[in-house]
Amino acid sequence: MIQNLIEISKVKMEKVIIVGSGPSGLLLAHYLLRRGNRYQVEIYERLGDPRLAAPSNTRSFPISLSTRGKNALRKIDGLLEAVEAKGAKMQSSILHQPKGKQSLLSFKTPLIAIDRIRLTNALLSELIEKYDSSQFNIHFDCQCTQVDLKARQVKFQKQDSAEEFAVDCDLLIGADGARSAVRNSFLNAGRFELEQKYFRDDYKSLYLPKDKNETELQPDCIHVWVSNSDSRIIAVPQPDGSWSGTIIFERDSDEILGLTTVDRAREFFDRNFPEASKLMPNEEIEALLERPIASVLTIRCNRYHYEDWVLIMGDAAHGVSPSLGQGCNAALEDAAILDALLDEYEDNLAEALPEFTARRLADARALWELSDNAFPSSKLLFMEFLLRRAVAKTMNKFFPQWFPLLPSDLLRDTTIPYAEVLKLNRGWVSKVKKANGVLNV
Repeated sequence: MIQNLIEISKVKMEKVIIVGSGPSGLLLAHYLLRRGNRYQVEIYERLGDPRLAAPSNTRSFPISLSTRGKNALRKIDGLLEAVEAKGAKMQSSILHQPKGKQSLLSFKTPLIAIDRIRLTNALLSELIEKYDSSQFNIHFDCQCTQVDLKARQVKFQKQDSAEEFAVDCDLLIGADGARSAVRNSFLNAGRFELEQKYFRDDYKSLYLPKDKNETELQPDCIHVWVSNSDSRIIAVPQPDGSWSGTIIFERDSDEILGLTTVDRAREFFDRNFPEASKLMPNEEIEALLERPIASVLTIRCNRYHYEDWVLIMGDAAHGVSPSLGQGCNAALEDAAILDALLDEYEDNLAEALPEFTARRLADARALWELSDNAFPSSKLLFMEFLLRRAVAKTMNKFFPQWFPLLPSDLLRDTTIPYAEVLKLNRGWVSKVKKANGVLNV
């Protein structure tokens, strides 16, 4: 016993720098730190402490955690329960069509709806509670300015200072989003291919107070309103009874850009989304007009590692459109996959990191294509989508090989690899891609 303790004490603690304190970076910290005294983890985040931020100040999509993301959280004792306590379970979605018609879709397994700040706070609180400063530290307001791949060094700059400081590490994780500074350092490393593309739709965040009016929304559902224009609203419940959502619209939409006053915006919502409009006080419309329009930058690249010491994950590696709600789920799964590889290769980074690229690349590319082309933009093809979904849900029970579930249903309720989901739905995805006029090479 004493000899074993001596041998363990001789193991060098490897220093890990994680750039970005989003869900994937925080979850990876949990995975690494539970491996005993092998890793010392430091996280550097460009933004401020999320524990001091109000959800209404964010521009993020409300997150829906499906089976894939929940499974990744479940591998850390107590983490899924901590997240569930800050979110809301959703049993179904309701599509509100023009003229008041509604379509209900029940979920096989419930989703967890949660604001991004609440999710990160839940993951961060658990880290701080479990580990002291000898194992884990987090630094806010620190922007990554340079990665020196040769020197194995990362440079940061404090937001309130012009001075840079450098940090050495054994493992660098880029979990810093679609505009990743860590990933961009790969551009100088040779034979690295990067494709960046803005998704065709933009969005603004919406925050609806607790429903006290004549409109009563079912509280355990995602609510989606579609209009006769090219805009739609998605709203998900929050634990306090309020609703977090987004209004999504085509880029450079004249109708949305023309909403410059509260009266014009109110008329727009009354005409296109009368039920949702009843939940929006004038104060929220005023705030909506002040919020900047947000764009979604999608990312596709040909590898996720550099040698044996740098890895990118989440949106930094494979940012996708939010249409299928899989961006965060895929990012959380990244952390679980790396953890499994560290088990398989006994923490040998020289083997585990290249294998992460090898195993993740096909699924990431498939998710990129699924997210862009799972839902049609044309109203006629959207009606076909609703019909296909209804038929598939019935016939799949008897003839699964002939009637596969559509991507939205498969990805919500299963952990089937993204590449397999694309293979099962190749015909439908190709049809939507052609109709949408989107070219994915």
